[in-house]
Amino acid sequence: MNASPRPVRKGAVPSIRDVAAAAGVSHQTVSRVLNESPRVRPDTRAAVLAAIDRLGFRPNRAARALGFGRANGITVVTSNTTLYGYARTLQGIEEAARTEGVALGIRVVESAEVRQTVDYVSDPSAGGLVVIAFDPLGTAVLEALPPHIPAIVAAEPVAPDLGRVAIALDERRAAADATEHLLGLGHRTVHHVAIPSEGRAGGRHAGWRDALTRAGAELPSPLGCGWDIQSAYTAGRALAEDPEVTAILCGNDDIAQGVRRALYDAGKDVPGDVSIVGFDDIPGSAFWTPALTTVRMDFGGLGRACFHAAVAELGGHPQPEISLAPPRLIVRESTAPPRPR
Repeated sequence: MNASPRPVRKGAVPSIRDVAAAAGVSHQTVSRVLNESPRVRPDTRAAVLAAIDRLGFRPNRAARALGFGRANGITVVTSNTTLYGYARTLQGIEEAARTEGVALGIRVVESAEVRQTVDYVSDPSAGGLVVIAFDPLGTAVLEALPPHIPAIVAAEPVAPDLGRVAIALDERRAAADATEHLLGLGHRTVHHVAIPSEGRAGGRHAGWRDALTRAGAELPSPLGCGWDIQSAYTAGRALAEDPEVTAILCGNDDIAQGVRRALYDAGKDVPGDVSIVGFDDIPGSAFWTPALTTVRMDFGGLGRACFHAAVAELGGHPQPEISLAPPRLIVRESTAPPRPR
């Protein structure tokens, strides 16, 4: 026999047992309804949902997670929320989560916080995970993450295989296309100013190297710089001093901005003296003077794909088909054939 309904005290927060009493069912049945179990008759489910609505009951997310597995939400781990690739990927995840009505959390990890971050996301209340592993910090979190924690990786295409579902944009092919564009204009070689995450295994660095090697062109030493435009400006001044430099592939559009200014200050014309190609196609790059030739990357699509993969991983469902727009070279005014010597 079901328990008789009991009134909830005025001002008290209703509990799962209050809902059970109001609906005339057991608290286990209420739990099954909250966790969307198919083992509940439609009329019983309707009675429980009506009681939840009537009492204003709000389930305790952490308690549900501890009792019934990981919470029905997604946590994103990232080392940066402002750089364009990271921010646009996060935006894609958020758009998908909002459309599906799934709770979303963000955990920003710093170099001294890898262990704390792993402990945080290992708690069941974190739900499923998406780790943006565009850099060594993201990879460090993945390496320290217990294998039983469901996680999807937004990764560079040449990231180490850690036994996780990894989704990547083809940065290697895109960088090769950009380099081949410059070589096709008649430049003898292409210099590269690399973003911090670009080691020799980085997709953009690797694609640049691939294209030069296939063409039999000279392979200059890449210049590394930080994420800040000032360090890109410094790299650009070094390149401006070399009269043999006529084409530069930049690790992203912010780097291209710093390099462009350095060339301007050194009296170099773009694209008359030096052609520049960026990467990412940030908003506004089409309105520079000259408009920037760059590679358009589908970071928003990457974020949405990672979200849907994380939901499938969390629920134990088959992974969905992945459909990402391929990287696309956008040719604008900052590239041209080299001037005759």
